[in-house]
Amino acid sequence: MAKTIDKWQFGDFQTPADLARKVVEVLKRNHNLKPDVIIEPTCGKGAFVLASYEGFENAKIYGFEINPKYIENANSSLNEIAATNRATVSEADFFNTDWNETLSELEGYILIIGNPPWVTSSELGLLNSKNLPEKSNFQNRKGIDAITGSGNFDISEWMLLKHVEWLSKREGAIAFLCKYAVARKVMRQVRQSAEHRFFGHIYPIDAKAHFDASVEACLFVLTTDTGNADCEVYESIDSTKPSHIIGERDGFIVSNVNHYEKWKHLRGQDPHYIWRSGIKHDCSKVMELEPTDDGYKNGFGEVVELEKDYVYPLLKSSDVGNGRTASFRKAVIITQKTVGEDTSKIQVNAPNTWDYLIKHREYLDKRRSSIYKNKPDFSIFGVGPYSFKQWKVAISGLYKKLKFKLVGPLEGKTVAFDDTVNFLSFDTEEEARFIFHLVTSPPSLEFLDSMIFWDEKRPITTQILRRLSFKELANELGVLDQYLFWIKTESLSTEGQLELGIAEKKTNYVG
Repeated sequence: MAKTIDKWQFGDFQTPADLARKVVEVLKRNHNLKPDVIIEPTCGKGAFVLASYEGFENAKIYGFEINPKYIENANSSLNEIAATNRATVSEADFFNTDWNETLSELEGYILIIGNPPWVTSSELGLLNSKNLPEKSNFQNRKGIDAITGSGNFDISEWMLLKHVEWLSKREGAIAFLCKYAVARKVMRQVRQSAEHRFFGHIYPIDAKAHFDASVEACLFVLTTDTGNADCEVYESIDSTKPSHIIGERDGFIVSNVNHYEKWKHLRGQDPHYIWRSGIKHDCSKVMELEPTDDGYKNGFGEVVELEKDYVYPLLKSSDVGNGRTASFRKAVIITQKTVGEDTSKIQVNAPNTWDYLIKHREYLDKRRSSIYKNKPDFSIFGVGPYSFKQWKVAISGLYKKLKFKLVGPLEGKTVAFDDTVNFLSFDTEEEARFIFHLVTSPPSLEFLDSMIFWDEKRPITTQILRRLSFKELANELGVLDQYLFWIKTESLSTEGQLELGIAEKKTNYVG
């Protein structure tokens, strides 16, 4: 369903009355909340105001809303249930209201409840909307984003962190509907504060059923009771006990604390087996080809004859994710053996390929990424000696499952992957099968799963995969001697040493 301009601009997903009542029920049942004051800063048509009025008999309720029509609707609903002055809805622009003054007049335990806008700052920028906060480096970004405040973020994330500030020296709770990813980001920001005093709770909700929105969403509850900044996760909004806990361990956020603690002895950088991402070229219509009886067909529908020297079988993320690795639908032109290599030799070695690239250089020259600036013509990235080894263990970074595949050469040539595939490479099938056995073992899968957030756009990253030590894993499985056999066959390369150093610097990576 297409979003209207107002829905896009205000992130306007009105909360169904039955869901609002269920949220109040959860707060009473699971958290025993008995607030003196309830605030809904962006109350819309007032579903949470009404649910709070019905569910919390002694609380004073204040709703605020920017849309006059919604205010009229909310007050009309309150009048229909013969509400007293215990509940009121007033006009207020969240970003221009002096909330400190408003809060200073309130006493007792405060519950901040609601459903903030499900919209990002970039989306609002596209509309030239003024319904957004002033730019600031609230996410502690680095570089140009820190200077300009230009990083994209969810408006609800900014608002939730404001609510955290409101309760920094008061007793209370926050209960909001938001994207699952926003809840995690807020927990990370809370944990980074030296004065954090919140405990989190996440209840997944069906956003498609309630809001017709295709996004992982949740009821996110923050309470000021313990201050360890871990976060309990429940199976659903109907659950009474958490299924697992999210928390920060060893410098990064893990998705399942118990499983991570169980297998954290498997953590460590492995200089002999380094996970890589596939080829990055940013020009699929030119660089990716479909094999035909007459040659290769590119993304423009042109059929061309190219030398095989620079053309390799290509498996994309969908191929690996769905287990289609015994054959290939696409091929890719790999113009370099290493990053930055001179490409002019293609003219001599493969004149047809060179002519093809020259013919389409306007598309390659238009690639926006700065990584291609001041590089040889037709440069690519994600390429090195590892790209051309015959055997690989690969996994799609996009698919929501830990499904590794053993991939060998196809039609006599080594297989290449796109840049959303992560892989290890090997000279022999025997070594590849040994590592495949290790990485697909239950301890490995449970350890990796404990660090992955499956709602992410690319949940499986090389950063996460590199946290697994194959040496420690081999020791756990009782095959350390076989591991030592394979690594002693070749010394650690300078490249491996360099990447190990880079990886070690990432141990403080969060999120």
